[in-house]
Amino acid sequence: MKIICIGRNYAKHIEELANEKPTEPVVFLKPDSAILPKKMPFFMPPFSNDIHYEVEVLIKINKVGKYIDPKFAHKYYDEVGLGIDFTARDIQVQCKEKGLPWEKAKAFDGSAVVSNFYPKEQFDLENLQFQLVQNNIVVQDGNTNAMLWKIDELIAYISQFFTLKKGDIIFTGTPAGVGKVAENDILIGKLEDKEVFQVKVK
Repeated sequence: MKIICIGRNYAKHIEELANEKPTEPVVFLKPDSAILPKKMPFFMPPFSNDIHYEVEVLIKINKVGKYIDPKFAHKYYDEVGLGIDFTARDIQVQCKEKGLPWEKAKAFDGSAVVSNFYPKEQFDLENLQFQLVQNNIVVQDGNTNAMLWKIDELIAYISQFFTLKKGDIIFTGTPAGVGKVAENDILIGKLEDKEVFQVKVK
C-alpha cells in the first residue's frame, strides 16, 4: 500500500504560500509508516518547530490500474475519506530552497491522518464541502469544485507513472487556510456536516 499526495491543487492555497502555479499535478509519496494509528494523538516531532495541518479529501483505490483513461477512472475507486497531510514547513522551505525532495518534511512517521472511508455515492464529488476545525474554529473550508485537477484526472495522471493497487490512498490536495499546530490542539475533520476524525496534538 502506498500514499500518493498531490500538491498545489487549489489556487488560493498556491497564493497563500506564494508558490508558482503548476502546469501539471505536483506528486509526492508518503510511506505506510506515515499513517497515524487510529485514536492515537499526533506527537510533535523533535526536528521541527513549525508543523502545519493540511486537510485533504482522500480516495482509496479499489483495483490495479496502469495508464488509466480519465473516462474510466471512476471505476478505480468507490470510497472517499478525509485526512491531514502534516507538514514540517520549516524543513520544507529549506528543501525547496536547495532544490531537494520534500520527503523529510512530508513523509515522517504520523504525518498522515486517514479517516474511515465512505461510499462515494453518499457525496457529490464535484461539489464536496470539507472542513478542518482547530480548537472549535474552522480554519480550512474547502470544496472539490475548486480543484485545479479533478479526482478522475488525478487518477489518470498518477497512473502514467505508478501502477495503482488496491488499498492505495490518494491525498488530493489542500485548500487555503493551512496553519501551525501546537501542543494540546484538537483537530476535527468534517466531510459535509459529518465529523470523520478527531486528533489531539501532543
